[in-house]
Amino acid sequence: MVADGEPAHDDPQADDDAVAPGGAEAAGDLECAAAVFAEVRPRLFGIAYRMLGSVAEAEDLVQDVWLRWQTYDRAAVADPAAFLATTATRLAINVLRSARVRRETYIGPWLPEPVDTGADPHLGAERGEALNLAVLMLLERLSPTERAAYVLREAFDYPYPQIAAIVQVGEAAARQLVSRARKHLRSERRAPVTGAEQRRLLAAFVAAARAGDLAALEDLLAADAVSYSDGGGAARASRFPVVGAFRVAKYVRAFADRFWDGVEVEWATVNGQAAALLRRDGATFTVLTVDASEQGIGRILWMMNPAKITAASGGRSPDGRR
Repeated sequence: MVADGEPAHDDPQADDDAVAPGGAEAAGDLECAAAVFAEVRPRLFGIAYRMLGSVAEAEDLVQDVWLRWQTYDRAAVADPAAFLATTATRLAINVLRSARVRRETYIGPWLPEPVDTGADPHLGAERGEALNLAVLMLLERLSPTERAAYVLREAFDYPYPQIAAIVQVGEAAARQLVSRARKHLRSERRAPVTGAEQRRLLAAFVAAARAGDLAALEDLLAADAVSYSDGGGAARASRFPVVGAFRVAKYVRAFADRFWDGVEVEWATVNGQAAALLRRDGATFTVLTVDASEQGIGRILWMMNPAKITAASGGRSPDGRR
């Protein structure tokens, strides 16, 4: 006699046989889905990060794509990589639209979240375009759809028909989106110096700033140089950009004594460029980098918000080696 709720046999293998076919098939399908997603994930993160300028938001978005991929009818997807990239891009466009409202209430200048690209954060780029912090700042001024089209084309070399399908416009309109974005960046940013020259200028700026050398600072800066400090209300930082070579030099010199006291400088490759990690008592409190042209340093970026500098760690020597 068998009690209610008990199996009608005592062979454990029989139980396994009763559920194994469907369970094994489902498990195998999910493993296959996970393998496909893992292969595409670096590109998804690369798209999301360039679109949003935030590591945390990009990681959340990629996780959202994974959850959607698990529950989607994957048998109906002919090209999983294209499907996942489309999903990530459209979600990023939606996030950007809401992010603009949040950034309008951000305390002080909002800067993109720096990432230590020297440690290979899996940005998934075949090309290094649309990764530089100064470029990401300029992309903030584009519409979400323009930004998406530019990132897909310049960073990942997507063909225009595919870009059009992803952002849901005609091919001619997709070309126009990319063209407008390129023109905007060209009009707002001078041709950058080489990586070696950027590293030299950054090292010279750090030395002059630490010494409070007003003349040396002025010599390094372009006439229209701008200093941006992102503290987000969580760190003491200027809430307004400082504009003009002389004003920036005076501003940097004014806090030289107290700011640099006890500071150790280490070097990293952040967003594809040299950056200085400023540390006190072993903890990084500022990620500093510059954007420069033949006219000198045009932008100085002080990333000081503690919530936004955790992804930019791992020191290097001044020549860029670990």
